[in-house]
Amino acid sequence: MQGRFIPFGGLVIALVTGLVMALSGVDLAITAGVTLVWCASFWLAMPAPPPPATPALEGVQLTRSGMRDLIEHSGLPMLMTDGNRIIVANMAAREAIGAHVVGQDARVALRHPAAVDLLARPQGGSVTVQGLTGPRSNWQMSCHRIDERYSLIELINRTSEADVSRAHTDFVANASHELRTPLASIIGYMETLVESGAEPGSDIAPKQAEKFYATVLREARRLQTLVDDLMSLSRVEAEKHDQPREKVDLGYTVRQAARDGAGAERLNRVKFELPSDEVIVRGDQNQLEQLVRNLVDNALKYGSADKPVTVALSLAERDMALLTVQDRGEGIAAEHLPHLTRRFYRTDPSRSRAAGGTGLGLAIVKHIVERHRGRLDISSQPGVGTKVSVWLPLLAD
Repeated sequence: MQGRFIPFGGLVIALVTGLVMALSGVDLAITAGVTLVWCASFWLAMPAPPPPATPALEGVQLTRSGMRDLIEHSGLPMLMTDGNRIIVANMAAREAIGAHVVGQDARVALRHPAAVDLLARPQGGSVTVQGLTGPRSNWQMSCHRIDERYSLIELINRTSEADVSRAHTDFVANASHELRTPLASIIGYMETLVESGAEPGSDIAPKQAEKFYATVLREARRLQTLVDDLMSLSRVEAEKHDQPREKVDLGYTVRQAARDGAGAERLNRVKFELPSDEVIVRGDQNQLEQLVRNLVDNALKYGSADKPVTVALSLAERDMALLTVQDRGEGIAAEHLPHLTRRFYRTDPSRSRAAGGTGLGLAIVKHIVERHRGRLDISSQPGVGTKVSVWLPLLAD
């Protein structure tokens, strides 16, 4: 009788009816038969009890519903598999690899030899899967066995860490190369001067020695500039998450910094288009001056020597100030534009070095703009020139 519902009310009514029939003079055999048939009908009509729940079935229900609720709002993409079939994908997993993976074979959904190999391991484990959500994506995939049938897959996005590591490696390699070049030149010329003695009667004529000294001085200054730019870039990167608090008159800053960047010998090539009213932004005075100096210096170096460089400042939409620096030079091919703010990137390395460039100027500009919550855009047309635009938010009243 365990698990059945007994209709006590109906049985009581049947017994009472039988008693009434007996008191009314109905034959006792008929009364007893009717009462028994009535009671038996209640018993036969009762539903059969459900089969007892086995531990395995209880585990299935708990695994599917309980695990789904448990992992749904996890910040990490997580999948649950039944054998090799994905039966649960939490919100983060659906956003990262798509909701379509639910119901798919995990080996097909993840499409990577390392992932397929991990799914086949009885003990689970962890592997690195590249290209899961994009050509350069990098994920750490871990598989945890719940039992012989069910598994939990956890995905951790390591793409940014890999990018930082790659950028660090590239930066060290490029910086080492850039530092080695002027050092090798300085050492080579100085060794020649020391070995010859550079005295009257030596193998090197005074004019030649003078030329050597001038080259050493030029390379030493280039080395100093490179070290200064490396230190500036390091400082800007360290502070880029701290929004500046200083009140800066951008019009005055642009005029002064542009004059400094041009120097007395090139100032006549700079054409200013600045407003008469103050343009106030919240910023770092020194960094904004450095931004303008770098842009003006670049424009004067790579623009045509007989054409002006225009430095303009105006008010733009959405409470922004717009600074533009435009040269009239050879311009830059379209394929180079997305890479110009990378460290040490040069469209023409030999020309850049000859002009005294370090390849870090625009990288510094980019980080300064990011720290000031602004926007940077570079447009260029071969044979016409290059225009650099910087939007900075105005100080709210």
